Amino acid sequence: MQALLDVILPVFLVIGFGYVAVWRGFFPTSGVDALMKFSQHFAIPCLLFSAIANLDLSVSLNPGLLFSFYVGATAGFFIGLLGARIIFKRDWEDCVAIGFCCLFSNSVLLGLAINERAYGPEALAGAYSIIAFHSPFCYGLGITAMEITRNRGQSPLVMVRSVARAMFRNVLVLAIAAGFVVNLSGITLPGVLTDGLDLVIRAALPTALFALGGVLIQYRPEGDARVILMICAVSLLIHPAITWTLGTTLSVPREVFNPGVLTAAMAPGVNGYIFANMYGRARRVAASSVLVATGASVITAWLWLMVLG
Repeated sequence: MQALLDVILPVFLVIGFGYVAVWRGFFPTSGVDALMKFSQHFAIPCLLFSAIANLDLSVSLNPGLLFSFYVGATAGFFIGLLGARIIFKRDWEDCVAIGFCCLFSNSVLLGLAINERAYGPEALAGAYSIIAFHSPFCYGLGITAMEITRNRGQSPLVMVRSVARAMFRNVLVLAIAAGFVVNLSGITLPGVLTDGLDLVIRAALPTALFALGGVLIQYRPEGDARVILMICAVSLLIHPAITWTLGTTLSVPREVFNPGVLTAAMAPGVNGYIFANMYGRARRVAASSVLVATGASVITAWLWLMVLG
């Protein structure tokens, strides 16, 4: 119970402030959209760039952790895709969008905030190592699957171009790539630049959490309730269970294992809806899944914290 009070609830309290502020008209929807744009296009990219640029890759990039997390994520994608097709008889394009919701954990907005409160800033190295590959991997898999589905019978070159175009327009991918360039090249950034980055970074998570609450009120739990329940189960239970099992088998060090499992246990991110909206497929299901799973993760994240000890 103490973990719920000390770790989980403060994060969701900030989300709740954003939700209530927009719901009661104290904060305009246009302001939420601006805050989300600031956090996702500026503050979060600055956070990821700085984190990757200063990450000790020899310690943080644990192969066992990355294998455990991304095998779980990939399994979640295919469970969601095949479940939507076989059980719920959805179109293949809808199935890919539903699978993407099962694939893309909210590793930044929720994952970083909860991990920091649970294990302290020094334990975020494992979370950052996952985040470094998260957007490239998830968008790469999701876009490739969707383009294969949409362009059946067309040239593979068309698919490759579509994937590359979407990847290199993603500011998070660009920020992570720039961080790796600085890290691997050994470039020393000027102090005035790092000080400016630090100022923006301090606003990243609080702003993003408040904006997330304001965004969630725009969604309504509508659509196929059984599909939404499947997405929640895969995201909140199956993905972290696979990560926990593989990480335990591979003896992943505890300092990166715990943040890795907790990151896997996060609800689908807003990117799940963005992906569905980008292709005009399963949008109601994706939006509802983000809302319902985010609420349910208050309990499931607490349960995983107890499992991790």
